[in-house]
Amino acid sequence: FSPTQKFPQAEFSPYQNTNYEWNPIGSGIMWNAYNFPVFLLSESSTLTLQEAATKNEKSKKAYTADVAEFDLVMQTTKAGTHDSESCLKERTCLPLGGYSVWSSLPPINFSSPDQSKPVILTVASMDSASFFRDKSLGADSPISGLISLLAAVDALSHVDGLDDLTKQLVFIVFTGEAWGYLGSRRFLHELDLQSDAVSGLNKSSIEMVIEIGSIGKGLNQGVNEFYAHTAGATSATNDTLDALKRAQDSLKSEHIISSTANASNPGIPPSSLMAFLRKNSLTSGVVLEDFNSVFSNKFYHSHLDDMSNINSSAIVAAASLVARTLYILASDNKNLSSSALTAINVNVSLVQALMGCLLDCDPGLSCELVKNYISPTNTCPSHYVGVIQDEPSSTPYLGYVDDVSRFLWNFLADRTSVPRENSSSTCAKGCRNKGEVCVRAETDGKGVCVISTTRYVPAYSTRLKFDSGDWIVLPPNSSDPMGMVDPVWTESNWNAIGLRVYEVQNATYDRLVLLGGIALTVLAYLAIVFTQAFITKALKRD
Repeated sequence: FSPTQKFPQAEFSPYQNTNYEWNPIGSGIMWNAYNFPVFLLSESSTLTLQEAATKNEKSKKAYTADVAEFDLVMQTTKAGTHDSESCLKERTCLPLGGYSVWSSLPPINFSSPDQSKPVILTVASMDSASFFRDKSLGADSPISGLISLLAAVDALSHVDGLDDLTKQLVFIVFTGEAWGYLGSRRFLHELDLQSDAVSGLNKSSIEMVIEIGSIGKGLNQGVNEFYAHTAGATSATNDTLDALKRAQDSLKSEHIISSTANASNPGIPPSSLMAFLRKNSLTSGVVLEDFNSVFSNKFYHSHLDDMSNINSSAIVAAASLVARTLYILASDNKNLSSSALTAINVNVSLVQALMGCLLDCDPGLSCELVKNYISPTNTCPSHYVGVIQDEPSSTPYLGYVDDVSRFLWNFLADRTSVPRENSSSTCAKGCRNKGEVCVRAETDGKGVCVISTTRYVPAYSTRLKFDSGDWIVLPPNSSDPMGMVDPVWTESNWNAIGLRVYEVQNATYDRLVLLGGIALTVLAYLAIVFTQAFITKALKRD
């Protein structure tokens, strides 16, 4: 069951063949307009309604019936603002968006005169979509890739001599990708503007983009098999494929196979790399996936894409492959010793913990790993992008940043950091030295200052502008080809959704009671009239 299109977000594709079916079972029903609400019930609510329906069926001739009432008021419907431009103007909706997170390993040395190292950018996504807003887990697509990226960062953070690497490793996790690649498009726009959100990065220095896509179903008959979908027949792309092969060879005992995707594919599959290619068609990139020509995930963008749909060993294998590949590329050393590679190992327990935190309600976001960094507002994770509530900023008010983004920022800042000489220094009064950030500030109100290049990047449509407290929809601009087909997604303001079941009397019975009441009233009136006449007559005789 996949309610999205057969070629998800084909309008943003960098190639012409948009009739290709990456997702053959996609029905597209989640993109249809419906004039009635559709609800996904919990198990307990389902049982309650089934009992009511069964009771109604058994007592068809009874004068009572159980009915269900849904409490759902969308402000856009109430106010008659039925498109994004009008609802934003009337403030009955908010734009979809959130905060992406990027971090460099090792931290970028801003005091160094040489900041021109080529950048290897490793990408994953943190948001999914489904027919039902709060049931967007996206276990295989894309959270398996996100967990793999985090595990790879952790593995590389334990390697000595990272400062001696000839290339700079940068990791970014986008949000809003399921809704028109909001995160990647905004990131590239911020690079053009050289805003504070991307301070330390330059688009001309990005040599290679490696994206970790859906890799949670890579295990097949005891072998972890992945496919590299490439863009650009450049030396950087070829070097990356060679590095993947060397990394695979160093992991022979792990039964990992990395193959180049079928050359007959029209291009790369739906991914953030598409935004990079639409921005610059000469971008060199590789997308690592668990499929060759069609999605292996049968529940793509479905509420059924949960933890049972992926395998932890596939995530560990992909993380191992990516971590060693990145080290090979960043060291730029053809004679790298095998011992240097075998020293890079993924923490299996970390992968399993991340799966439990990000893909299950037990323990969910209340898990020890997450609570070590932030104070989560929810327990059950959902990877719907949400809305952006205030003026976008690289230093946003954390109350407007969702749990997952805040956790990722703290996790990446911690894992990619260099401790201060006075590592016991708390950041209760802020981190004053350049290049320092405060991690774990939510847990005890103090936190610790560490040296790390970790930033929030606002993620929202490039066709939106925040001005004096209002969102303004900008007209399509031919210089922004992806913006030309961007519908500018918004979400209506709404109150809590409720469902209640209660008993009502049958309408026929109500009518009989009404008629009986009227008849009784008439009879009573006649009785009073006759009684009054009789009494009057009797008194006259006396």
